[in-house]
Amino acid sequence: MTARSVTEANFDQEVINNEKTVLVDFWAEWCGPCRAVSPILDQIAAENADKLDIVKLNVDEHPALAAKYQITSIPAMKVFQKGEVVKTVIGAKPKPQLEKDLADYLV
Repeated sequence: MTARSVTEANFDQEVINNEKTVLVDFWAEWCGPCRAVSPILDQIAAENADKLDIVKLNVDEHPALAAKYQITSIPAMKVFQKGEVVKTVIGAKPKPQLEKDLADYLV
């Protein structure tokens, strides 16, 4: 299982109204660190599919959502629970560091 893409059209359904905890990866095609963190997020998604949904939102294709969530640098990851942002992680990190940042949501 890999992280799937979301759009403005399905963001509420996939993220805001999702019963599970959701990590949204705000990224762009031209962003090298975004491409570096993407396979790590896919691994975390596959290993924790029962606990956490991971989705990707392209900020160039959906600037209104990026602005709404105050994305000023990417990669930026926001964890949503019951439609609310409960954690923000900025920047590409190695898998152990990301898992540590997300530990509260992977139990």
